[in-house]
Amino acid sequence: MARKASLSGFPEWLPQERLVELHVLDVLRRTFELHGFANIETRAVETVGQLLRKGEIDKEVYALSRLQAEEGEGPAKQDPNQLALHFDLTVPFARYVVENAGHLAFPFRRYQIQKVWRGERPQEGRAREFTQADIDVVGDGELPFRYDVELALVIAEALGALPIPDFRIRVNNRKLAEGFYRGIGLEDTAGVLRSIDKLEKVGADRVAELLQEELGATPEQASLALKLASIRTEDESFVDEVRALGVTSELLDTGLEELRQVIAEAARRAPGKVIADLSIARGLDYYTGTVYETVLVGHEQLGSICSGGRYDSLATKGSRSFPGVGLSIGVTRLVMRILSQEFAEASRSVPTAVLVTLADDDSWSAAQDVAAALRGRGIAVEVAAKAEKFGKQIKYADRRGIPFVWFTSEDGTHEVKDIRSGDQVQADPAVWTPPAEDLLPQVSARG
Repeated sequence: MARKASLSGFPEWLPQERLVELHVLDVLRRTFELHGFANIETRAVETVGQLLRKGEIDKEVYALSRLQAEEGEGPAKQDPNQLALHFDLTVPFARYVVENAGHLAFPFRRYQIQKVWRGERPQEGRAREFTQADIDVVGDGELPFRYDVELALVIAEALGALPIPDFRIRVNNRKLAEGFYRGIGLEDTAGVLRSIDKLEKVGADRVAELLQEELGATPEQASLALKLASIRTEDESFVDEVRALGVTSELLDTGLEELRQVIAEAARRAPGKVIADLSIARGLDYYTGTVYETVLVGHEQLGSICSGGRYDSLATKGSRSFPGVGLSIGVTRLVMRILSQEFAEASRSVPTAVLVTLADDDSWSAAQDVAAALRGRGIAVEVAAKAEKFGKQIKYADRRGIPFVWFTSEDGTHEVKDIRSGDQVQADPAVWTPPAEDLLPQVSARG
């Protein structure tokens, strides 16, 4: 970031930084819509009971309260109906699906780009107010596995169009992992997954100790669990590596086949971008199949910039169950890294392409006519506020980052000047247009 936020954890962008963020959002939006995802937006608040219904106690939730309570009201304590800001987009989406199930066509493909709030300790890549971009496909009763494959490809395409370093989408399957753990005699599969999820933070030796101390695993069982977590391939060869460990179970077979399908198609359509990584656990209990995490190559310490997975029950309504698969991109985390490392820059800080100058104060109305003609063809224009010397008006345009300055002569003819090159040519406001690269601010990768 170019500057420190005055309120820690609540970033605000300068105009040129905001253009970079808007570029990221536009690329994601365009990619998601090209793949048929419909946009929705949910309210910023949910009830505390709704937010915490899956035991999300690891999130510090911002509760809402009025500055002045009505007479007779006291502070609510653990009131499930109290309102709070949402900390992700999945919980509100689950509620949205249940409440609108009768109006949605399933499988329902949605993308959602909104701000969320968490009471986290602010640090690089983590903020208290930040933007997420989610895509999910949700079914009614069932959801074909093919969507697990498709989502990996959509995200690879979206990230590949952004001005960011190389990335890897690391994929595993909970059925594979749980089937393997049960096959070696570890029945507390959720506990094993939580321990394996700490592998990159605490190292293999410490994870082995946790498996033995907290879950009662033998040294041999801990060793096999860590061997599974060490498997990492860009192709289907991970299947043979898992088989070589000598563990068998029906659930393991199912998980292996599902992960094989994801990696096989990704190797064909996004070679090198999607890899099988059997250390990926995703500690949240509601994941039931494919799980994804994404890292920037060379910036792994930033953590996952995009994660998600398959859940057999996003929500339920009576006897109906809504399975889904989804991924969430940490937009603010990405933008922070783009700006701090100067991976990209905007060609200018304002949308304005042309400043129409004033020869004298009486020409302001005529200048507005020129501006209207240009704006009518999609050209962003400002009109000078007062008739200073042309040199001062040009300096104003330069200071604002406006590339072109428009002049109107007493005889009614027009000229436009590119203040970067100094070139000045005759122009007609009814037909003139700037070069395509100057029509709008451009965001491009550096280097």
